[in-house]
Amino acid sequence: MTSEELDIAFKNAVKSINNHTEPFPADVLLRLYAYYKRATNEAHQPSGRKPHISAFKTNALFQTRGLSSDEAKELYIEAVNQYFLYRK
Repeated sequence: MTSEELDIAFKNAVKSINNHTEPFPADVLLRLYAYYKRATNEAHQPSGRKPHISAFKTNALFQTRGLSSDEAKELYIEAVNQYFLYRK
C-alpha cells in the first residue's frame, strides 16, 4: 500500500468510527485512541479532569511507543476493520 493509499484508508477508518452511533467497548476506544494519537503524531501526555481516565490513556499510549506513524495507521485500520467484522 502506498503512502497515499494508507492515508486514504486511515481517513476512511476514522470517518467510519466517527459516524458510528453505538457505544464502543472501553478497550476498543483506548486502542483506537492510542493508535490515532501515534498516527497523527499527537502522542503527548493526556490531561483532563478525571485522573483515572488520563491514566488509562497514558497506559494505552505507553503500549504503542516505538510505532511509526504509518505502523499506527495500519494498526488503527486493522482494529476498525476487526471491530466492525466481529461486533454483535
